[in-house]
Amino acid sequence: MATTIERQAAAPIVSVPDRFNIADYLVDRHLREGRGGRTAILCGDDAVTYAQVAERSNRVGNGLRSLGVRREERVMLLLLDTPAFAYSFFGAQKIGAVPIPTNTLLKSQDYRYILNDSRATVAIVSQPLLPQLAPIPRDELPYLQHLVVDGAPIAGAISFDQLLAAEPGLELEPTGKDDAAFWLYSAGTTGFPKGAVHLHHDIVHTAVCYAQGILRMTAADRTFSVAKLFFAYGLGNALTFPFAVGATTILWPGPPTPPNVYGQIEQQKPTLFFSVPTNYGQLLAHKRDGADFDLSSIRQAVSAGEALPKALYERFRDRFGVEILDGIGSTEILHIFISNRSGRARPGSAGELVPGYEARIVDETGHDVPDGTVGNLMIKGDSTCAYYWNKHERTKDTIEGHWIRTGDKFSRDADGYYWYAGRADDMLKVGGIWVSPVEIENTLVEHAAVQEAGVIGRRDADDLEKPMAYVVLAAGQQPSAELARELQDFVRSKIAEYKRPRWIEFVEALPKTATGKTQRFKLRQAASEAV
Repeated sequence: MATTIERQAAAPIVSVPDRFNIADYLVDRHLREGRGGRTAILCGDDAVTYAQVAERSNRVGNGLRSLGVRREERVMLLLLDTPAFAYSFFGAQKIGAVPIPTNTLLKSQDYRYILNDSRATVAIVSQPLLPQLAPIPRDELPYLQHLVVDGAPIAGAISFDQLLAAEPGLELEPTGKDDAAFWLYSAGTTGFPKGAVHLHHDIVHTAVCYAQGILRMTAADRTFSVAKLFFAYGLGNALTFPFAVGATTILWPGPPTPPNVYGQIEQQKPTLFFSVPTNYGQLLAHKRDGADFDLSSIRQAVSAGEALPKALYERFRDRFGVEILDGIGSTEILHIFISNRSGRARPGSAGELVPGYEARIVDETGHDVPDGTVGNLMIKGDSTCAYYWNKHERTKDTIEGHWIRTGDKFSRDADGYYWYAGRADDMLKVGGIWVSPVEIENTLVEHAAVQEAGVIGRRDADDLEKPMAYVVLAAGQQPSAELARELQDFVRSKIAEYKRPRWIEFVEALPKTATGKTQRFKLRQAASEAV
């Protein structure tokens, strides 16, 4: 039997004073320590120093105060990845307000829900995103008092330039380390999102334990994240991690298509590259005539959001000579808490526990399971959110004292590597045996004809659950009954027979969340409607 709790012996000491403001730590501290002239942000042709971020975030903070924003009041940030995001995020925190980075890919009804659930009094919005807010009648937003637009001014709204015209000197709000610093609404796969309340000390824990402890990030690094700033993974990659060490972040407000991503890498030359498995697959599928894309500046690539298939890891390494460190994090825990290490990655695994976190794998009764057995992953770490806003019962179901239920199924091997087995509600019971859809998906992706796969459970004629696969073919491949049989045989040759998909349906694309996770519940809906 494995030990009940796994700890890392060399866990870093993260010390945060009682009086603490995260914006002061990430921004103003660099001026006091002589780094004000360093480049903080590269965005297109713009280069912004730490001193400029400090001044402009001060102006935004004063501008928000002039609009009546008070300590602890929420400010929605519906912003593309531009310097305005940084100014707004830090400006709100400097006055003790609570910024809410918000998914830019949602629909009007989602924004209405988030604005009303959070009771945000101000929304700062990039002009290209206004069409998703415009259909919402203002009388359906009883708490929203001011709309601030970053871009060309519109009637009834305040220009972001007006905030930037406020006074540059700001008196920092004397917040404490356990005050609310920002909220993140979890992406989820069903229902409305949940507002995870994060505190001022949470970011420090992730920066010290993961960014510095695992990635060895320093001021010499340049980060570029395909994952956008509006969710936890991207917020760390592209803002809080580089700002914690005085490094440079490369922001790209446009869509992360392969030409755009390769273009940013070749132009801006990041040393750390963060993406998700779906995007790595798209990058590998993209070719150009002549010399291959130049990724020589990247010392380390990182993946999270969903499990990285071994095949993608190997193809990327073989093509570019860059190792991808896969890991797992969550909105609730803010960033990655299990990760592979440079030079000792095990492809297909999520890696080892990040120092500063503790882990348990338990059965349905809460008892620890032996190594090699699939169970429910629980994590203890000081970056975990305080609670879900306005969701008392859901908080109690998820957070148990110092521990949080991640909702993920994992096993741990004898060497301390963790292996993802899917979400708790996505696991299949085939012949009385738990089957991970992720394992089947990863096996299918190893076939040269397959670009992506999504696996769900489907009832057969005997009303028994069996695996069904939705398959996106690689470029140049054509769907056929013969290919479907070939894929079934391929899976049978790689893993146990009972894991073979009994049905294969070819599709143009898989439904995804904003973070790139396959929405298997939509695949289940499609399967039930087809019966």
